[in-house]
Amino acid sequence: MRFTGHLDLQRTWERTFRRAGLPLAYSQGYNPRPKLQLSPALPLGCTSECEMIDIWLKITLEPEEIHDRIVEALPPGLTISGVSEIPASDPALQNQVTSVEYHVSLPELQDLDLQQAIEALLTAREIQRIRRGKGYDLRSLVETLELIPQEAGALVMTLASREGATGRPEEVLLELGLDPADCLIHRSRLLVANPESA
Repeated sequence: MRFTGHLDLQRTWERTFRRAGLPLAYSQGYNPRPKLQLSPALPLGCTSECEMIDIWLKITLEPEEIHDRIVEALPPGLTISGVSEIPASDPALQNQVTSVEYHVSLPELQDLDLQQAIEALLTAREIQRIRRGKGYDLRSLVETLELIPQEAGALVMTLASREGATGRPEEVLLELGLDPADCLIHRSRLLVANPESA
């Protein structure tokens, strides 16, 4: 599933909810679509344990019933940890997430002094990069970055995830002198502006 793109993943969830027999609410207009919203797009090739999705139903069902229905309909590679009812007045899910935490398993390091590379990144005033023809400051998007003492060859990073300011883990790895293709990147936590409603 980690090589499934964001739009394909959204379609997978739509089909799963239909197989589960959930009474999905639909948008209005010429081409009605189920009303659902995923958390910020997961970078291709990453795994995750913390994704969130908002779905709107035409009628109220108990969270436990929704959970059980979805579990029965899930395809291989997807699991569900829980279902909660939230007020309709809450902000959109995309607008609540402010930061994202990644756990990265690293390859065997040869000559790279990773701790020195991390310190250089964190002490830099700015790190100019270009993506899709536009320049941006990578340093301002890195909130935390550290090696995990208990685990050999692993690091944790917290990156900004806001509209117009989203850090990408592969860009951080490249700045550290690592090849993202040699690393296993796992999204471990979504940090939200209002944790009580997430």
